[in-house]
Amino acid sequence: MKKYSTSGIVFIAFFLAQATAYTQTINWNNIHNNRQLVHASVGAEYGLVFGVGYSYKLTDNKFPLVATAEYSFPSGSTLTDDFKTKIGGQLRLAQLGDFRFAVKAQGVFRRYENDLVRLANWGVDCSGTIGYYRPRWFAGAEAGFDKAIATHFKHSHQYREEYPEVKDGWYEPATGGNFYYGLQTGISFKRYDLTLKGGNILAQDFKSKPILPFYAQLGCNFRIGSLGEK
Repeated sequence: MKKYSTSGIVFIAFFLAQATAYTQTINWNNIHNNRQLVHASVGAEYGLVFGVGYSYKLTDNKFPLVATAEYSFPSGSTLTDDFKTKIGGQLRLAQLGDFRFAVKAQGVFRRYENDLVRLANWGVDCSGTIGYYRPRWFAGAEAGFDKAIATHFKHSHQYREEYPEVKDGWYEPATGGNFYYGLQTGISFKRYDLTLKGGNILAQDFKSKPILPFYAQLGCNFRIGSLGEK
């Protein structure tokens, strides 16, 4: 691996600020009758971000475990040049009356490209959510950390003309990461959940913030398949 200059860190910081907190929002009080969930969302993080995903409930015992796969991308002239994928799961760890506490862990792969560089990154996103969940509505708070573990740089011809000594390769060490925290709420009816979440983003040094240090996401879940169906 190669060590990069401050400009590399700046690229990663901007890279991470995009779609940091996109993820599915679950009403933990109404998924007990359904095994599968598909969802779509639109959000604001350095622009308009769209997302789709699929979840499958693996266990329905005292600790429900939901496997998830998600894909999000920003709006733009070329929709496939920048994107973010997540694969992992959400686990409800505790329940006290209508209060629930759940945790999430996902592996992340994301790609970002501009006129200067193309970045490809592997990372991990972990978070916890605590809230009050009723069958028809819920409200809670979330906090998480999105860490860029390894990032590959492919510089453009334009960048090389300005900095001919630059090298392509994997960035070292893994210094990029963002904390995020906020609130989420939603209403549930029939097989649908309409969800809304928003909050702030803070860099891992607890000092710096992105240019737009907030996120917002409006989502819709559709529950399909009842327990007993495979």
